[in-house]
Amino acid sequence: MKVKRNEPNENHEEARLKTRIMSGNEALALGALQAGVKVVAGYPGTPSSGVIDSLMNMHIDNRHIEWSTNEKVAFEISAGASWAGQRALCTMKMSGLNVAYDSVISIAYSGVNGGLVIYVADDPGVSAGMAEQDSRGFALMSDLPMLEPGSVIEAYELTQTAFVISEKVQTPVFIRMVASVANSHGPIPVEDIVPPGEKAVLPERDIARYTKAGPDICIAQHKDLINRLEIAGRMIREMDLNSLRLPTFTGGRDDSSVSSKVGIIAAGVVRSYLDEAFEIADQFGLDRDKVAILSLKVTNPFPTSEVRELLKHFNRILVLEELEPYLEQRVYIEAQRTGFRGRIFGKIDGLFSRVGEYALRHVLLGLQSAANLEIPDDLINGNESTSDLAVARPITVCVGCPHRGTYMAINQAIKKSEYKKNEVMVTGDIGCTILGMNPPFNTLWNEISMGASIGVAQGFAHGGIETPIIATMGDSTFFHGGIPGLINAIQHQVPLTLIIMDNGWTGMTGMQVNPGTKKAFQSQGNHRIDIAKIIPGLGVEHFFHMDPFDLKNSVKIIKRCLGLQGVKVVLARRECTIQARRRGLRAGDVRIDPENCQLCKRCMVLTGCPAISFGEESVHIDDAQCYGCGLCAEVCKEQALSKEINNEI
Repeated sequence: MKVKRNEPNENHEEARLKTRIMSGNEALALGALQAGVKVVAGYPGTPSSGVIDSLMNMHIDNRHIEWSTNEKVAFEISAGASWAGQRALCTMKMSGLNVAYDSVISIAYSGVNGGLVIYVADDPGVSAGMAEQDSRGFALMSDLPMLEPGSVIEAYELTQTAFVISEKVQTPVFIRMVASVANSHGPIPVEDIVPPGEKAVLPERDIARYTKAGPDICIAQHKDLINRLEIAGRMIREMDLNSLRLPTFTGGRDDSSVSSKVGIIAAGVVRSYLDEAFEIADQFGLDRDKVAILSLKVTNPFPTSEVRELLKHFNRILVLEELEPYLEQRVYIEAQRTGFRGRIFGKIDGLFSRVGEYALRHVLLGLQSAANLEIPDDLINGNESTSDLAVARPITVCVGCPHRGTYMAINQAIKKSEYKKNEVMVTGDIGCTILGMNPPFNTLWNEISMGASIGVAQGFAHGGIETPIIATMGDSTFFHGGIPGLINAIQHQVPLTLIIMDNGWTGMTGMQVNPGTKKAFQSQGNHRIDIAKIIPGLGVEHFFHMDPFDLKNSVKIIKRCLGLQGVKVVLARRECTIQARRRGLRAGDVRIDPENCQLCKRCMVLTGCPAISFGEESVHIDDAQCYGCGLCAEVCKEQALSKEINNEI
């Protein structure tokens, strides 16, 4: 096995013949292995989770791969490995970059030793929830290079390139993918995996580089950071990562036909739509010989010389980029500097929206406007949108999910405490727990970010809300960002109830482990952190355990909390149903007495369980779906349903 430490592997013909179909995330993971990565750390976040998931499934030796407590911790682990001379990768979704950025900017100032790559996955179109955050803004703020794969094969290749740039320039490098690339599939050449560096190197003790102890140090580091971005820019040009394809004509802006010539700037996944768009536009008069294309794999540093070349020869510039008009703004600046008097088509002039992901129709719309074409509306917009085809249905928790019992208990406790439902604030948090906002529960009022539910709850209390306030969050969220908020509530003795819905897994992003996952499912050597042992150590006076499948007792506990002063914490603990069922487990059994069933629909309306349906004479329970939680039996007033719970799981 040959090791090429500082250069991307060449695609030998033999390697090309041996291919595998994989996702963009899997290709990025393989590219990191091929680059000799030693340490990989991240926090689960769709659409980025597939990178570490795939690496863990490979059971690779001589590498450290982990799900960290949160993105900031993950980045700091990766940065430490880089300072020790090893190549390291940190993964997160766009929202996680907000969490990590406090350390990202500091490490950017200090620089790195081994290659350090930050993979961030953005989600234009919001396929996985959260904000349509454009992470390119972080690269601009940090003066860090950002590479943007537009396809699965580019995810594989550019990851290796990113490590080379990072190590040679001694700066962290971003790789930004969007959901459509991260989740798409394509063929990737499979080569021998490059081993990581053999031995870590203790970095020199250099206060001027590795600390921020004083303004002189910070200013010097900032100057060095800016200089490193310039060096990276020169290296990127030498590697021809950004390609400018000019048509075969001569003449500058004074050419008599220059106004009909179009220059296109396309970044990221939008580049993948150009060829198909040209094939359609050709039928309606597009002259490809008059079209230039600047195809960008790197969006920071800005390709100034290439853009100026376009502005020199073309009076109609089309900018194709998803979300924010970062490139377009810089094009306007260069246009002003060079005396450009043509027209720039993009978001700033109102042609495109800053919302949503791009598709073929956006490219066609851009070509129609920039090249003065008449493309039929049905080709640009299609006959019907995907939203027209979608069946309207509420998003709810899985069959047998323990969170169902917690939502039901909260609602009943509020009612039994003689409050109206809209009088008690119940704050929500990220993850499966947020599904309590939907029917049939309609319990949660809001959702902000990881761990924010308890901070917001304190704000409501300090703001003067006099009725009880409940904060909810999952176990992984508690470890990620909930502990500081709880400590703050305890310190200031804020009157609220925190319900931690502990199912033992980071469920919504694909069942990754978290610090509280049972020891049997942790990686070798990992230790389980029990939330039930953390809470008492923080000094919480009112701490309760509840089984979400024991509805009667759960209602009793929550109702009691609503009447107590100070901070109350309820640990609602039952394992995620999906994971339990994968091991052949059931929570219990539910039986139907058809003679007692009045088809009142109470069991269906209050639980919203998809396993329950109407039969001819009584409700029907689908045994294939039913997990045996028995919540339906607890709300049945006709004794038509009965349950037997297995308390051992």
